[in-house]
Amino acid sequence: MGLLEKFLQIDRRWIFLAIAIAVVVPFFLPMGLPVVVTKPVRDLYNAVDAIPPNSEPLFISVDYAPSTIPELDPMTLAVLRHAFSKDIRVVALTLDPAGYGLAERALESVAREYGKERNKDYVYLGFQPGIAAVVLGMGTDIKGVFPEDAYGTPLSEIPMMDGIRNYDQIPLLITMASSGVIEAWVIYAHQPYGARIGAGVTAVMATDYYPFLDTGQLVGLLGGMRGAAEYEELIKHPDAGVRGMDSQSVIHVLIIVLIVLGNIAYFGSKKRSQEAKEPAA
Repeated sequence: MGLLEKFLQIDRRWIFLAIAIAVVVPFFLPMGLPVVVTKPVRDLYNAVDAIPPNSEPLFISVDYAPSTIPELDPMTLAVLRHAFSKDIRVVALTLDPAGYGLAERALESVAREYGKERNKDYVYLGFQPGIAAVVLGMGTDIKGVFPEDAYGTPLSEIPMMDGIRNYDQIPLLITMASSGVIEAWVIYAHQPYGARIGAGVTAVMATDYYPFLDTGQLVGLLGGMRGAAEYEELIKHPDAGVRGMDSQSVIHVLIIVLIVLGNIAYFGSKKRSQEAKEPAA
């Protein structure tokens, strides 16, 4: 039996093992593969970077569930790191009840990295039900929609929220979303009140929102793990996004190699079989 025939009969468990190694190794041994930053990601980065330090806060709405953590958590952490490294204050909230703990975890984790204090450098508003009502209500009176923060402190008693009444005092709001909630922010915040909206979405959703970029309804967009990796490249803080893209790149190369070898082995074996059946001259 030739080498080609042996390749066709390889135990598939070896292939599964090779793919598992390709996934795991880059997370522990970063490969430093180049990351090309696209315009939608750079535009969002620039919009955050333009917010003056210790002034009106950046709003981040963590509108995703645990099932999309691998794609959306890295971009949430990257944006928070960018903000806190520039002393930009942050107000976080969620319109998805499943995002309550995710927003709190991300906010507190990055705040510890940069020594930021709750209600001084950041505020967590928590969750309120009724997407359209919440987004519209924030256009007239944020304290009317969120009278207290997530921990029961009245917003009127939080100095950081002094003077923050509606979207007029919000330089940028970014929604990290795994659903169509982005459209609610655009329809009920951008359209009637002129709020500046940026977004982070899963990779399969990204193409749906490029028209929003083209019309100026979104100032920037992060698409999937690649978007997170690009943002990490801009803030010079490689993390899960960059490692995830390293894994994807290695897996794609491995799959292509296996497909090529498999086709060579198949057609080579088929040719040999046909030659063996032909009668000798």
